[in-house]
Amino acid sequence: MKIVTWNINGIRTFKKGIKSALDAFGADIICVQETKVTRDMLDERTAIVDGYNTYFSFSRGRTGYSGVATFCKDSATPFCAEEGLTGRLVNHGEAVGCYGDQGAFSIEELQSLDSEGRAVITQHKLKQSVQGEDSETLTIINVYCPRADPEKPERKHFKLQFYKLLQIRAEAIVGPQSHVIILGDINTSHRPIDHCDPDDVENFEDNPGRKWLDSFVFTLAENENDAEEGSKASQNCVSGGNFIDTFRHFHPTRTNAFTCWSTRTGARQTNYGTRIDYIFANRLLVERNLLNADIMPEVEGSDHCPIWAELSCTFVPSPKCPALCTCYMPEFMGKQQKLMRFLVKVSDQKLLPGSQEAREIRENLNPLESGVSSGSKRPPDGLPESSTFKAKKSKHAKKATKPQGSLLTFFKPKLTQAVSSSQSLSSYNNTETENTENYVNSCTAAHSMLSVCHTDVQVKGETSNFRVKMTKEEEKGCQDQIESNATLCEETKRGSCPDFWKSVLHGPPQPPLCTSHNEPCVLRTVKKPGPNLGRQFFVCARPQGHTSNPQARCNFFAWVEKRK
Repeated sequence: MKIVTWNINGIRTFKKGIKSALDAFGADIICVQETKVTRDMLDERTAIVDGYNTYFSFSRGRTGYSGVATFCKDSATPFCAEEGLTGRLVNHGEAVGCYGDQGAFSIEELQSLDSEGRAVITQHKLKQSVQGEDSETLTIINVYCPRADPEKPERKHFKLQFYKLLQIRAEAIVGPQSHVIILGDINTSHRPIDHCDPDDVENFEDNPGRKWLDSFVFTLAENENDAEEGSKASQNCVSGGNFIDTFRHFHPTRTNAFTCWSTRTGARQTNYGTRIDYIFANRLLVERNLLNADIMPEVEGSDHCPIWAELSCTFVPSPKCPALCTCYMPEFMGKQQKLMRFLVKVSDQKLLPGSQEAREIRENLNPLESGVSSGSKRPPDGLPESSTFKAKKSKHAKKATKPQGSLLTFFKPKLTQAVSSSQSLSSYNNTETENTENYVNSCTAAHSMLSVCHTDVQVKGETSNFRVKMTKEEEKGCQDQIESNATLCEETKRGSCPDFWKSVLHGPPQPPLCTSHNEPCVLRTVKKPGPNLGRQFFVCARPQGHTSNPQARCNFFAWVEKRK
């Protein structure tokens, strides 16, 4: 049988067809992480795949985040399936069981560790190789371990607590006839060989996640003589965990074998990545049944690549899918649902600090308490309206009676003229209106002003002809302004004044050439919170890579100076 795991970075990775993508692996079980879907976002095309039975775990309270799913071929249908690691999400009688000692965790911690949709467990029966043997089981734990955000120390604690709970659960299930495989995105590179540049990481071996892997993984000594002599190197690479890294079991010294790369820096082109995706198996299963394991860097579509393992054992399919299977979800059973199903009371539970943004959860649980306005300004019943409120109310009512103006009034020009203080201009004849419109459409306002100055104006109440007297110097100044504006309009039409537009519209700055490759740089913007947030800078346009790689990005860096 063959098992595949892949962090797909969003279910959109299967946009060309989820069945064809699953069939391409030729595997009995495909486990995916970071689906980024919640129960309400799951569609039938993704949930019900012909030839497979599917088991999802969703993030609670945060959409587009985390989530894992296990796709089992019908020939590998499990007998039990369970969401989460704690057992607190199980509401049916087909649970896997064996939860271990969880006394070190509080109830709130257990609830929060399972609230982000990070684990799905399926338990399968194996075909007996010899008649009369006791039946064996294989439990597959599909996990997406948390990432330790350097800017959020509470997430580091959350990650270590998740590791601890995962180890307790896995070790509780393992037995002489009960085998366990833990697979998925562990979010920690174990050894320096699993990292593209371990020298660039501060306190690499002192990382708490790597120390946990040392206690969790049993690493076979490459040189048993060194191990017997008790050399320091062998002591560092041999540990007494119960599980084996299947890839390193077959490829102990392979370098540049990575499963995750940064898409932001294009690091996959230079293979500048890390190996943080694993398939762990208990030692007895590896010694008896493991045939091969490897990574698949040629498969694209995500910032991770799939990995696989092949075993000699065979599944015995269950005649019926466990209750967690998506085929039992009411929305996919073809039956009409009752309205009451959508009116489920949600209890506000305390979560482990850092397990999720508290504000996001409050907004999901009760939008009104989170500051979402209902739009009503009516005072509470039983309280008289204040005089201020009444005054505002009458004012608004008065405004409402005002007739609505025409849209054309916003486009009429405001003609300013020097008139006598005892006169007020209120209306113009048709000739004056035509002259005004022609004035707006003309290239320059000065010409129109000059023509209007010698025009008769009709005053309300009586017809009075008057002229605005202008001196020869003023007339000459207006004429010069007309000629200057006309010249500017003509140059603008021909596009012969680029300096003017450059001073008004600032385009992107001209990229400099990097020092090592003499190639144009790319413009980036700081998105990390801090004093430089929003600032722009130039870096080498080539993909990120090791400093020894001449094809990789050089260390050129230059801030973009703010324009005045």
